[in-house]
Amino acid sequence: MDRRKFLKMSAAMGAGAAFGAWGLNEVSPAIFPEHPVFDTNQSLWMRSQPPHNSPLASDLDVDVAVIGGGFTGLSSAYHMALAAPGKSIAVLEAKGVGNGASGRNGGMLLPNTANEYMQLASAPEVHKEVYQATLESMHELIALAGSSVVEGAIEPIGALETFETESDAEEGRAYAEKAHGLGIPAEFWDAKKTAAAIGTAVYAGALFDPNGGHVHPMKLVHVLKLAAENAGARIYEDSPVDSIDEGAVHRIHMTGGQTVKAKSLVLATNAYTSKLGYFRNAIVPVYNYVAATPPLSGEQLAQTGWQSRMPFNDSRTLVYYLGMTRDNRIHIGGGTAAYSFNDGTGERPDPAAWKNLEEQFVRLFPALRGVEFETRWSGVVDMTLDWVPLAGVTGKNHNIYYGLGYCGHGVNLTFLFGRIIADLEANRAQKWSHLPFVNRKPYYLPNEPFRWLGVQLEMAYDRLRDR
Repeated sequence: MDRRKFLKMSAAMGAGAAFGAWGLNEVSPAIFPEHPVFDTNQSLWMRSQPPHNSPLASDLDVDVAVIGGGFTGLSSAYHMALAAPGKSIAVLEAKGVGNGASGRNGGMLLPNTANEYMQLASAPEVHKEVYQATLESMHELIALAGSSVVEGAIEPIGALETFETESDAEEGRAYAEKAHGLGIPAEFWDAKKTAAAIGTAVYAGALFDPNGGHVHPMKLVHVLKLAAENAGARIYEDSPVDSIDEGAVHRIHMTGGQTVKAKSLVLATNAYTSKLGYFRNAIVPVYNYVAATPPLSGEQLAQTGWQSRMPFNDSRTLVYYLGMTRDNRIHIGGGTAAYSFNDGTGERPDPAAWKNLEEQFVRLFPALRGVEFETRWSGVVDMTLDWVPLAGVTGKNHNIYYGLGYCGHGVNLTFLFGRIIADLEANRAQKWSHLPFVNRKPYYLPNEPFRWLGVQLEMAYDRLRDR
C-alpha cells in the first residue's frame, strides 16, 4: 500500500457527497450501524503467536483499561506500567494478541510517518523532528527486542524504497540531497547498485535508509507481551468488548457479561475503532493482501540475487513491498487494496489480489517462476485521509487515549505512540506537543454511502495511474 499517495481523495469524497444530501450523511450511522467482526489471523507469522492468556472471568476495577492487544495496546501497557509500577493496567484483547494488523503486516521496520517517509511532506524542521522522534523510538524497540528471550523479532539491516520510473528516481535523488542537509542518512542508489542489493533489475534506482529493517511481526508481539506483563500489566485474551459507558470512571461492558471499571481508557483498536463508537469519521479500514513462498533452497536463493536480504517497497501508487525471512521465505504484499461497505472488517479473500502478487513476484524474480506461494493472507489497516496518524486524548472527561491511523506504517510508530499515550495519561503532554500528529484534528471522512463511493473512485484512479 502506498505510504504517500493512497487515500489522498478529497476530490473523490467531494464528488461522492455531491450525489447525496447533508442530511443523509448525518443520519447514516443510524441507518448503517457498525458491528464488530474479528476474523482469524491466517498469516505466516501466526505460527509464532504466543499461547493465549485466560479470558476475563469476572468484573474488574483498574486504573487503566487498554482495549486491543496489538502493538499499540501492548506498548501502551508496557510504558504505563514501567513509568508507574503501582498502577493497575488491564489489556482486553478480543482474540489473541497480534490477531489484527500487528500480526499480519509486511514485516518492514521504518522511521518516520507514512506521509513523511522518503519525502518532505512538511516544513524541513518538522520533517527532521518527526524522523528523529521515530528513530529514537526505533532504537529503544530494537534494544527491547534484543534483550528479550524471544529471538529473531527484529533484523536492523536497513530498508529501500525502489523507483519504478526515471522521474521517480530523480525525485528520490532530490530528496536524498535535502535529507542530508537535515542530518537524515538517506542515500540515493542508482539502478546498478539497487539491483546488486536486491537482485531484481527492474528498478530505476532506490533510496536507502540504514535505520530501517525487517521484523517478524508475531515475534515482536510476543516481545511486547512479555515486556508488558513483566512490567506489571495484566493481559486478558479472547475477551471482546461489547460497549463503553464513558465517564469519569468508564464502565466497559464485555460480551461475556463482565464489567470493567477504569479511570483511564486506551483505544488501541486500529481499524476496529469505529465499532466502539469512536473515530468513525477519522479513519477507514482498508484491506491489504500478502503472500509468502516456502523456504527457498540455496540454489533458488542464489538465483534471486537478493544478497542484502534487505526489505523494500516500490514507488507505485498501490505499492508493493517485499521481505525475506530468516528461513529464506520471500513474502510480498500490496498492489491491491479493498474496502468493504460500512467499514467492514470481516474476511475478504480475493483470488485476483493473490494472482496479482504472483505476477509481480515473477516480474521481479523470473528465475523463480513456478515457485508457488505456501501462505496467503489479508486483513485491514487503519487509514486517514491525509496519511497522518493520530495520537492524543479525547472524551468528555479527557480520559480516553488513542493511537490510530498508521496507514501501513505502524510497526515502529506504535511503540512510540505507546510511550506518548503513557505520558499523556500521566499529564506529561508538553514533551510531545510539538509533534504534528499529537492531538491534531483529523480530516473528515463522510459516512456511507458517500464513503464507499469516494474510496471506490480513488482506488479506480490509482489503478489507472499504475498501468
